[in-house]
Amino acid sequence: MRMRGRGRVCFTLIAAGVLAAASWAQAPKSEWPKNIQLVLDQTKPLKHSRGGRLPLYLWPAIGAGKLDDAQALKLVRLLDERGVGLISNWNQGSLDACLTETLPVARAQKKAGVPLNIHASSLLSSFFDGSEATAHIDDKGKPFFDKTFGNAKMGCPFRLEHRIPVIRDRVRKFAAAYAKAGLPVGFIFTDWEIDGPLEWNHAQAASQRCVVCRKHLPQVDDFLAYQHEIRRLRSMVQRKAYAEPVLEHHPGALVGNYAMYPHNGWRYWYDYFEKYIPGQPALRDQRALYRHWANDFEDTGYTFAMPVVYPWSWTWNWYDFEPGDYRWFYNGLLVASNAGRHTPANVPIIAFVHWHTVDVGLSEREGEAPAGAQPARQMSESTYQELLWHMLLRGTDTFFLWCTEKENAKEIQLLHPVWAAAQAYGEFLEKGVPITFEVPSKPGTVVSGLRLGRRVLVRRTDFAGDKGPVTIEVAGRNLQVPALPGQCQILTLGE
Repeated sequence: MRMRGRGRVCFTLIAAGVLAAASWAQAPKSEWPKNIQLVLDQTKPLKHSRGGRLPLYLWPAIGAGKLDDAQALKLVRLLDERGVGLISNWNQGSLDACLTETLPVARAQKKAGVPLNIHASSLLSSFFDGSEATAHIDDKGKPFFDKTFGNAKMGCPFRLEHRIPVIRDRVRKFAAAYAKAGLPVGFIFTDWEIDGPLEWNHAQAASQRCVVCRKHLPQVDDFLAYQHEIRRLRSMVQRKAYAEPVLEHHPGALVGNYAMYPHNGWRYWYDYFEKYIPGQPALRDQRALYRHWANDFEDTGYTFAMPVVYPWSWTWNWYDFEPGDYRWFYNGLLVASNAGRHTPANVPIIAFVHWHTVDVGLSEREGEAPAGAQPARQMSESTYQELLWHMLLRGTDTFFLWCTEKENAKEIQLLHPVWAAAQAYGEFLEKGVPITFEVPSKPGTVVSGLRLGRRVLVRRTDFAGDKGPVTIEVAGRNLQVPALPGQCQILTLGE
């Protein structure tokens, strides 16, 4: 009996092992691509409806692969339950092949009553295609390029006219195909950066060498005059090649591009490929040099604003604030408030955001590091989430998360809960008016809010340990805001 019993145990264990191995070997794969499954795993269905407000946009929610209509509708609804907008790619290459992949998603989004979201960066690559026809021309008639933008071969901003119809035709074909199918584009963006007319790095020096630039720009030595003309050209090529063909077929679409937004004439951040050249106009704030920026949004024809609020590593050494978290918060809120104050109320603000420090080195100016420069300390999770709240209460309509693949999970874990919780205040988000755009010049108490009649949705964050109530002026009345760490409050203005 004992022998037989032991045999049954062995057989049972062997059988269980075989079954387990078979189960492991045949484990069902996710129905969705890895990036989409990660989004589903890291988010939860909303407790509060987002109503008709814009969804949350996430870089890993771009591209769902090949789906049939039923799968596409299932996925669109799964993401919409979480408030996330699925984004399809319009790519160069075979139009028919791309439409075969994207149209099922578009049909599903229309059926579900959510925006049809498009990423079209591929179509805009590139105006400066590396050909001699786009190069600068020196005094001896020899073509040359400005190579101070990394690997990009930046040429003459006045030799791009022949590239506009090429790019425009790519965009028009997709826009027309969606319109013909009765599928209205709701949101379309591009991440178009190191291409087309740009005035930073050594672009002005290249134009000073170029006979074509000098012909069109008699004041090429005057940086502000140079910047104005270069930005006018940059806006023009975006409008003609991108915004116009989309809006021609989809007049209600939200069309925009990375880093394009209304502002006060100054930019408080540098992109990874941008360098400050001594002598260019700038505002100094401690060790920061905020660059003069031309009004380049209006002439693009864009219908939404897209500021960029990232913790660039060089920001850390610009300021001496303690606690150090205020260095990140201060700069991020400057950018968000600049966009919020100057963007018309009928133009949505869809802000790029990121939590992990973007490592761009320690340099303050080209080729030199500031004295005593230290590696940046990562912004705390709580401060980042406070920044997100304050952005929403200063006019940001929704967020667009950019991150690298290895950062996806953590970035979503920090961003989605804030955005989801904010939906509890939907009426304020839709109709409220920001009460302030002021950013304290030193660590202390920061208050942001949205006013709706006599009610004010406020958030207070203290960086200096203050506990007592603070009084701020709202619509000509004094509003007392008590400390309530980590929470929003709805207060009432007095008569």
